[in-house]
Amino acid sequence: MATIRHTSRMTEVPQPPHKRRAHTSTRDLERYAGLFAERTTVMRSSAMRDLMAVTARPEVISLAGGLPDTSTFPPESLAAQMSKIAAESAAAALQYGPTEGFDETKDCIVEVMAAEGMLPDPDDIVVTTGGQQAIDLVTKTLVDPGDVVICEAPTYPGAVPVFCSYQADVRQVEMDGDGMRIDLLEALLAELKAEGRRPKFIYTVPSFQNPGGVTLSLERRARLVELARRHEILVVEDNPYGMLRYEGEALPPLYQLDGGDFVIYLGTFSKILSPGIRLGWVVAPPPVLEKVVLGKGATDLCTSTLTQFFVRQYFAEGGWKRYVEDLVDLYRGRRDTMLAALAEHFPAEATWTEPEGGLFIWATLPEYIDTGDLLAKALRSDVAFVPGQAAYVDGRGKNSMRLNFSGVDDEEIREGIGRIGRVIREQVELYEALAPWSSSGAPGREAEGVPADAGREAEDVPVEDVAGNVVPLRKEANG
Repeated sequence: MATIRHTSRMTEVPQPPHKRRAHTSTRDLERYAGLFAERTTVMRSSAMRDLMAVTARPEVISLAGGLPDTSTFPPESLAAQMSKIAAESAAAALQYGPTEGFDETKDCIVEVMAAEGMLPDPDDIVVTTGGQQAIDLVTKTLVDPGDVVICEAPTYPGAVPVFCSYQADVRQVEMDGDGMRIDLLEALLAELKAEGRRPKFIYTVPSFQNPGGVTLSLERRARLVELARRHEILVVEDNPYGMLRYEGEALPPLYQLDGGDFVIYLGTFSKILSPGIRLGWVVAPPPVLEKVVLGKGATDLCTSTLTQFFVRQYFAEGGWKRYVEDLVDLYRGRRDTMLAALAEHFPAEATWTEPEGGLFIWATLPEYIDTGDLLAKALRSDVAFVPGQAAYVDGRGKNSMRLNFSGVDDEEIREGIGRIGRVIREQVELYEALAPWSSSGAPGREAEGVPADAGREAEDVPVEDVAGNVVPLRKEANG
């Protein structure tokens, strides 16, 4: 009998009687297409995941993914903790766990949230397989096809595929330097009410927003919570970056202002410890949490027991806050390096945000540059970023990009931005050659509702708001 030899240390297995075909013929495609659920027609891939295979190549400088620098975690600490688990708790750590998560894990979560001024009831917490699953479970719990979900414009690119998968009607609200514009949100709610529709929830990343980098002001936070209470609308607060503040005063999370009645809180250990452990959490009112737990049980039974033991052991050492402080110092320097590189290499028409924390800068180029096309050219120069269109559901953001500064060192940041800058200059020169009457290029717009004027000399430039009214915005001076 014919056999297949594997490269790993496995026994030889029998050759199957029929080798799988390529399944690329029209008949093959039609056969499978008839089996797919309707929701697959609106599913989207994640822009970050699409780039992972490319950015994994060592020669590529990736400014794309929201990658923390895991090389900063002490290897000896990891080895000691895992050895202790193996010696003292091996059987339990390798077993299934409760769907809601272990009480000891919830104690660690309470400690993290307390550091930002929140005091959740541990019974209101469910431990998830990363923050991404937290978004998925909440959406699964609350959204039927056609239901309205409101989020910022731009929004977290990883949330877009989730909302689309559950066939939500996504409405995006413009931002400015103080985060989501609550006046536009109120107008949208009034419009929906007139249509007899009620949004299932408002999704927001209020602190160091992904991808915009801006932070929702204290006044707007209070207004958003008051709005949620008045209209009895749930707000889903996604807060992966709240502890990564590099300057300015800390602002209270929405959950703290609300107390947990109308704000569902999502958190993660990915940015303050490690994304590889895949541990996040949801804090929700008991009726909502009950359904979230049912959805999680149907999805994966429980979050990894081994990684929950690891977090428990890590927090028992008592040094987690010092580690976060070290990350803040490191990322602050990298943010500053990227801002300086942008000023040196990007054209005068470009604008970008100057975040007080988090992991991202949002840059906007002249309108005639499509960052999707630009990415293809940048990849040929071995550098990657996330095109802005990934942060919208309606095709906007074509001339914007998200840049991550946490995952690579200062030298690579400078080199990566320099490479992108050279590709941009080629596009600008081509445009000017083809359109000599527009030698100044297209006017430098604000970043799709995310202005980038903080701390810079600026001049008033009239632009149109979402209603078509001419309003003055601020445009950056060169450099």
